[in-house]
Amino acid sequence: MRYSYERLEQWDKEYVWHPFTQMKTYVQEHPLIIERGNGSYLFDVNGNKYLDGYASLWVNVHGHNDPELNEALHMQIETIAHSTLLGSANVPSILLAKKLIELWPGLSKVFYSDTGAAAVEIALKMAYQYWKNIDPVKYAKKNKFVSLKEAYHGDTVGAVSVGGMDLFHRIFKPLLFERIEVPSPYVYRMDEYGGEEEIVSYCLQQLEDVLARHHEEIAGMIVEPLVQGAAGIITHPKGFLKGVETLCRQYGVLLICDEVAVGFGRTGTLFACEQEDVHPDIVCLGKGITGGYLPLAATLTTEDVYAAFLGDVDEDKTFYHGHTYTGNQLSCSVALKNIELIEKRHLVENVRKKAEILAKKLEKLYEIPIVGDIRQKGLMVGIEIVQDRNTKQIFPRSEMIEHRIILEARKRGLIIRPLGPVITFIPVLAMAEDQMETAVHILFDSIAEMAKVVR
Repeated sequence: MRYSYERLEQWDKEYVWHPFTQMKTYVQEHPLIIERGNGSYLFDVNGNKYLDGYASLWVNVHGHNDPELNEALHMQIETIAHSTLLGSANVPSILLAKKLIELWPGLSKVFYSDTGAAAVEIALKMAYQYWKNIDPVKYAKKNKFVSLKEAYHGDTVGAVSVGGMDLFHRIFKPLLFERIEVPSPYVYRMDEYGGEEEIVSYCLQQLEDVLARHHEEIAGMIVEPLVQGAAGIITHPKGFLKGVETLCRQYGVLLICDEVAVGFGRTGTLFACEQEDVHPDIVCLGKGITGGYLPLAATLTTEDVYAAFLGDVDEDKTFYHGHTYTGNQLSCSVALKNIELIEKRHLVENVRKKAEILAKKLEKLYEIPIVGDIRQKGLMVGIEIVQDRNTKQIFPRSEMIEHRIILEARKRGLIIRPLGPVITFIPVLAMAEDQMETAVHILFDSIAEMAKVVR
């Protein structure tokens, strides 16, 4: 049965509570209701066509309705949709774990979950229990985690505890465990420290000071490699990630790399850690792992960490964690096919080429006076909107400038999202060059239109 837009809008506003959305504002506008997708395009229930400029929340790799991914899903569902991984195994989860470990030299075990936030939650619990399993007396104080200023690692309570985004996290402060915050190399807003090298040096020195004083209390440090996504596409200068790894090794702190947003080709390598030859103790994967088809996440770790959980039943070293759909067959099957297609279609190499072309196209946006900074790593782009380019002052939140920009873009056929004062462009990884060029034109026109209104 096909329902009218008006009926769907009514039911949407009556029954659905949307994530990260101020519903008072939402119900005053006509919602975008997506019906189908094809390639790099989404289509709403009225037949309007939009370029998917946020990769359906950064997950879509090969495009919507990919025939080969569809076939993998159909083949699996004809066999079995789901059986539990608690105390038993299944074929797709075994094959996917083998493939993931082959892609991550130095890691040896895969623990599945459903979302990136869950993958982080697992990593934190794993790191904490690791030290307790080794020696609960010697490492009794290792109960804290280090993370970056403006960090975002998901929205479960543990993941929020290591987050540093005041806007998202401050309301939950009484529920959270203690974290130690260190500066992030946010180059655009750290002029007082000098250039990129000086900023990296400063941030690493601050981290070393913390580790030197508190390493006996710190179980692990969690970091998004190369790019802090939800913080506004804050791109870290070369050398910062490697420096973090070196310091964690020096002070005996587990390094957790949250590759949920940056993995599977998004930054121009299959995984972001590759670009600085970093080998974490624990890795969190999600988003693009199934090509944007089904919920799946994974936490990968070393043989050393895994071995600490082995023991007799009465030693209570077991990792007591698991979800109902952990290692689901449908998700694992489509993830396997996704990785196969990434390799077969030379997707990562194509991302690097398109990223270079995109960088040149984006330069034109600096002609607009309210564009303060353009940050890019691979096919992750953040455009910081400012009221005054000299002072870098942003617009008051009440003016909703960024929201108005995305509505302008939507009128022109592009779906994007803001992160605070930052407009993000995170396209489907397989988006064609001419489609990206169209998207940049729409970005320019939409921001320029708003610049006219506010000047």
